[in-house]
Amino acid sequence: MSKVIETAGKTVDEAINAALEQLGADIDDVEVTVLEEGSKGLFGIGSRQARVQVRLRLDPAGAGVRFLEEVFEKMDVDVDIEKTEDENSVMYRISGKDSGIVIGRRGETLDALQYLTSLVVNKHSNRYVRVTMDVENYREKREETLVRLARRLADKVVRFRRSISLEPMNPYERRIIHSALQNNEFVETYSVGEDPNRKVVIALKQARSGR
Repeated sequence: MSKVIETAGKTVDEAINAALEQLGADIDDVEVTVLEEGSKGLFGIGSRQARVQVRLRLDPAGAGVRFLEEVFEKMDVDVDIEKTEDENSVMYRISGKDSGIVIGRRGETLDALQYLTSLVVNKHSNRYVRVTMDVENYREKREETLVRLARRLADKVVRFRRSISLEPMNPYERRIIHSALQNNEFVETYSVGEDPNRKVVIALKQARSGR
């Protein structure tokens, strides 16, 4: 169910603003029902506060767009946002002349924005919504790069019979490496370390089993 609260104030606008602050929402995110207009009374006697009922709309994807628009405005970047959604997921595709800034170093800015947007989207939803975000097909290109890297390093491990540790990666990128080599008959992969310095190790299967 959507969240509903009642608030009061000297005026209707004051009561609405109090509700928006409690909900952490914008006026576009809610439906407002005025319960009491309020009255100043005569010489302050018999005055009544205004009361409103505010219902948080369940528009998770739209809330995500508004959040990103505010972030990009503060970052002073010129990009376009396109969203695609179904019942349990939403994808935001970012494009434009400043899109490279949104990606950041090794996708770190993109990952952070995706995480924060997921928090916003799920705050406005009564069920879990999976949020993904991509910039100019960066994730697809990055996945292709990592798969090629994994296979090249696996060949190197077999040739020189020595394990290789990759640079620290986020969970998404580590999964790509593991998946790329999961059916390799000569090597296996495992992760070591703690985030954000957790990394994948590619090792010969017999070297790993002998430990």
